[in-house]
Amino acid sequence: MVTASFTAELENLVLIRRFVEKTAQNLQADQAAIDDIIQAVDEAACNIIVHGYAAKPGIIEIEVKRERDTLAVRLRDQAAQFDPTTVPPPDLTIPLEKRCPGGLGIHLIREYMDQVRYLAMPQGGNELTLGKKAF
Repeated sequence: MVTASFTAELENLVLIRRFVEKTAQNLQADQAAIDDIIQAVDEAACNIIVHGYAAKPGIIEIEVKRERDTLAVRLRDQAAQFDPTTVPPPDLTIPLEKRCPGGLGIHLIREYMDQVRYLAMPQGGNELTLGKKAF
């Protein structure tokens, strides 16, 4: 298990992606799975920064570890509690020109990952665990 903390700033998304990629490679995860995980983590971290912390200071702690045949990435924050697993799927039949911008991040996370688990932290904040078969 490898853990790192990042300030909740959009400029740090590149560092978060790099951390997840290098850690997953060191764990010898499959590259195709790593690519999917990076996309999902990027979406989740961006949502935490933009919507969770809403431009206020904060920290995102990211833990990457192997759980049998799965690569698990856990994101923890102290933003307002929000359970992304309760968000209904978007209506993809609506023409693009009639859709509101955004709103597909959680959908993409679900598409890329085999597991998406949420835990409201007892002391406040959120824990989102993303899992992908990668070994």
